[in-house]
Amino acid sequence: MQTVFSIAVDALAYGMVLFVISIGLSVTMGLMRVVNLAHGAFAMIGGYIASYAAHDLGLGYGAAVIAAVVGTVVIAIPVERFLYRRIYGAPELTQVLMTIGITFCIIGIANYVFGPTLKTIPLPSGLQGSADLGFRTIPVHRLFAILCGLAVAGGLWYAIERTGFGVKLRASVDNAAMAAALGVRTEIIYALSFAVAVGLAAFGGVVGAELLPVEPYYALRYMVTFLVVVSVGGAGSIPGALIACLVLGGIDTTGRYLMPEFGEFFFYLAVIAIICVFPRGLAGRTK
Repeated sequence: MQTVFSIAVDALAYGMVLFVISIGLSVTMGLMRVVNLAHGAFAMIGGYIASYAAHDLGLGYGAAVIAAVVGTVVIAIPVERFLYRRIYGAPELTQVLMTIGITFCIIGIANYVFGPTLKTIPLPSGLQGSADLGFRTIPVHRLFAILCGLAVAGGLWYAIERTGFGVKLRASVDNAAMAAALGVRTEIIYALSFAVAVGLAAFGGVVGAELLPVEPYYALRYMVTFLVVVSVGGAGSIPGALIACLVLGGIDTTGRYLMPEFGEFFFYLAVIAIICVFPRGLAGRTK
């Protein structure tokens, strides 16, 4: 029974970390119609900044997280302005080539600046150890990751579905020319959406560093995993991405616990099965 509980906790935490990182990619692909293969690179940037802030600047965990999110967004703003705006509405192959090129450039810069070594982000004492739930104990960091995932899911859903910003974003996506004619500053909407996406990627990269270690080829190692989450959940769907992360996280974690010699076999087997049944993803948009 203890093993079952441990698997469930690790699966839930892993799924939530995947969600926090991947949901930004779901927003850019599903709502902004941009195939952003550099999304994982921004998560990596967040992890590198947090590690540098904690080890070299002596900042606490909370300050390191803030520095990572803000620093990544500051780096991403000119990238969006001078590179991504050139591929909005461009053919998907053009977007793939541009963003994979950005990924390799970021990897090269990160290796040159920080060195080709694994980066750690020290946890504060409050996130170490275990919390007693009465009937079981749960690692505090796992609980923290789960709560972060729930908070991001609720906050992002509310922002997109219940605020004026969300209305303007959906209008800009559906008909940019009409939205602009009605006074919507579409370029600002896209820039803000991109900033939110990369900010969430950076936040997930820091929070999930214990489960997805920050290392030189992080952006490439997990690129397919993030794309899989978007494909299975349905691009642009927050509930779909959340369900996909929980299902795939559960399958992957269970497989690694019980049959580690199979590696990611069961993860990708589940992906194939789900895509065969739901070609647009579990909750994908029809347009």
